Amino acid sequence: MSTDAIVRTEFPEGHAILFGIDGKIILTPRSYEHSSTIKSMQYATAVSLGRRAKVASDVHIDFPADENSAPDLAILREDAHRKGKRYSFEGVLLISEVVSTSSVRKDYDDCTAKYGRYGIPVYLVVDPYAREVVLHTQPTGTGYIAAHTHKYGTGKLPIPLADGRTFTLDLDQLPLPEPESEADVR
Repeated sequence: MSTDAIVRTEFPEGHAILFGIDGKIILTPRSYEHSSTIKSMQYATAVSLGRRAKVASDVHIDFPADENSAPDLAILREDAHRKGKRYSFEGVLLISEVVSTSSVRKDYDDCTAKYGRYGIPVYLVVDPYAREVVLHTQPTGTGYIAAHTHKYGTGKLPIPLADGRTFTLDLDQLPLPEPESEADVR
């Protein structure tokens, strides 16, 4: 399916659309944990970078070779400009993906390779189910040289950005998954 066809397609509301590097399109319902985590990260960007910081959630970013993405959170350079309706990967300082039960392999493996290959300076995997954040830095052609795991509940995590600013994520404030009730299991 071409990029233009995807852009013109109307997908069902309440679902995340995931584009795999192998050409698969996956529709997955959003969970409360997923949306709450994104909201917490958006709040953290406003607190640490200011309300006017260029931050996008679920907005397409152009990558070469039709490998476009709509990451859960992207922090952009202040001087990043849209080309048409989209930003280019070249203006991205940090991308974060929030793991859902259906996106584990994509977020940990596929996106790590892709974002590293295109030189995204910081890739953050936020996993509410494992209760951890994996911070990837030093991109290479196949991924990242450095990956550091930080557990939820361990305080503030300062993340230096390539433009000299620091994004601070409070690991004590990230929402935890609620246990399933018996009604949900039935």
